[in-house]
Amino acid sequence: MIYFDNSATTKPHEEVIESYQTVSENYYGNPSSQHQLGYDADKLLRKAYEQAANMLGVSNQEIIFTSGGTESNNLAIKGIALRYQKHGKHLVTTTIEHPSVLEAFKALETLGFEVTYVPVDASGIVKLEAIKRAVREDTILVSVMHINNELGTIQPVQAIGEFLAPKKYTFFHVDHVQGYGKVELDITRARIDMLSLSGHKIHGLKGTGLLYLKENVQLFPLFHGGGQQGNLRSGTENIAGIVSLVKAMRMVSEQQMHHPNHLHELKAHLISRLSSLKQVVINTPEDAAPHIINFSVPGYKPEVIVHALEERRIFVSTKSACASKSPDESAVLKAINLPANRTKSALRISFSYQNSEGEIELFYRALQKILRDLSQVMG
Repeated sequence: MIYFDNSATTKPHEEVIESYQTVSENYYGNPSSQHQLGYDADKLLRKAYEQAANMLGVSNQEIIFTSGGTESNNLAIKGIALRYQKHGKHLVTTTIEHPSVLEAFKALETLGFEVTYVPVDASGIVKLEAIKRAVREDTILVSVMHINNELGTIQPVQAIGEFLAPKKYTFFHVDHVQGYGKVELDITRARIDMLSLSGHKIHGLKGTGLLYLKENVQLFPLFHGGGQQGNLRSGTENIAGIVSLVKAMRMVSEQQMHHPNHLHELKAHLISRLSSLKQVVINTPEDAAPHIINFSVPGYKPEVIVHALEERRIFVSTKSACASKSPDESAVLKAINLPANRTKSALRISFSYQNSEGEIELFYRALQKILRDLSQVMG
């Protein structure tokens, strides 16, 4: 089997699963309980905070563990909007954000907030000048993803963060779900106020994630209850999930450190192969992230190619998994003004450190044969 759909989800590391099972069996106490089992669970939880914070270069108090990227994005966006609305009700984001961001902003529009959706250029990158033009005196939040989940474009988040930093009540949120462990991002240097991560994108478990929240930035919580996690995310903590997330973070960070060129080499090899196929048009810019390659096969239904590859035990996707049940056209590719024959025929390859150049060769040969067979059928 060849798995090239790592931006949708990743196969959990065995060590991550083992950590989850070990904690579930041995640290099942409620960390709020006033007995030894509770104390043991709380001690493990504190250690997880410390380790996650160290890897992100922030303080323990700036970590909120969540159920994943969607919750982290919603907590950041709605939390800021509801908490700071007395300072303004204008929000800014881009047209190519993940659905968990775009839908959160649309929901806030129904509550009376005004949102400016900043367009991107032909490469899928939002320009700093466009953000500057969008920001007003009453803007309380700007949310820009680091790595686009369909194109792999890298957004200028540090430049945006530096521009926003002097503005006391304009907060900056970054969706880093697709970037962590693949493309470096210094939270402090980029002047980020909130940052979202998801466990299942880095060989962790689904239902795990975190939100970095800069000290002194306040949120209106989505969950009210027992007051866990500083009253920002009530509910008994998922200790096993949290420990497994930290394990996954550590493992992908080690892979990035020990194999810094691996994903770049895979991307270069794949692009070289795809460029030799006359039916294929590559949509991802050269300077995009190393693990995502988007390409179109105009005139062919992408689902047909996906299923033909699946029959050969090769798994790829047509677009973002969170948008795969919507109409065929890619909203991201449409946003960069590609013609319909490309927006409706796009495929996405996404790597992890487990993939190899040998797998790319097998994929290339399979795709080559599929396209040859399809062209003969189509006459």
